[in-house]
Amino acid sequence: MSTRQAGRDLDTSRAHSARMYDYFLGGKDHFEVDKEAALLAVEANPSLPVVARENRAFMHRAARVLAQEHGIRQWLDIGTGIPTEPNLHQIAQSLVPEARVVYADNDPLVLKYAERLMRSTTQGRTAYVESDITDPDALMSAVRDTEVLDFTQPIALSLNAILHFVVDAQEPYAIVRRLLDPLPAGSALAINHCTPDYDPETWKKVVEVYKSAGTPAQVRSHSEVSRFFDGLDLLAPGVCVCHRWRTPEPVAGKPDIPDAQISLLAGVGIKR
Repeated sequence: MSTRQAGRDLDTSRAHSARMYDYFLGGKDHFEVDKEAALLAVEANPSLPVVARENRAFMHRAARVLAQEHGIRQWLDIGTGIPTEPNLHQIAQSLVPEARVVYADNDPLVLKYAERLMRSTTQGRTAYVESDITDPDALMSAVRDTEVLDFTQPIALSLNAILHFVVDAQEPYAIVRRLLDPLPAGSALAINHCTPDYDPETWKKVVEVYKSAGTPAQVRSHSEVSRFFDGLDLLAPGVCVCHRWRTPEPVAGKPDIPDAQISLLAGVGIKR
């Protein structure tokens, strides 16, 4: 296992988005400060636990599509969060046992549980690096140091529910380009990102909760999210609310989830 800043102490004085997300999913790997911030966020938007579940469901579907339809055998998952089964490598390796996955996150608590991310098949490999998306050069250097991914072969860059924590001042589009540049043709970009398009007032309140908890956040419109895919070939159905992306036919009698309840845009593009 390769790590950066592995000795950094846990900061339990303020909430962290990965640990709040763990709370939304019903996990137990968070602190009281994370729970308090998560409860405020849920008060602003009661649908956040559903959003978190749909986020993971999209990640699973995207991994399956990329493995089965596009021959992807490698993933770089940034903003991994606290491990929640099935993790990305479990989905990928259930389809292609030789799949390789490198996870990256900036929360030391994720490192504590990283052994869950290291339980690879004998044919495949996994690794975890502690690094921050806002320093893409250092992050990619740490990924290369693991020697898990072959940068001559296609790699899927998975950025699920992380870019809304990269504000414009941090140049998110430039960051994504820096992450994509070293990847060869045939690589993929999978993103989902919170949007204010359907319910701007609610998402304004959610953003304020995160900012008050010490985590800058910025939700983006459909056109702003689509811009991350400039120069890539978007897979059908393009950028859409994540629970509409390659979902199975609806079950008879099961109520449809309104787009406004999810408000999480998703898309997958292939690098030429």
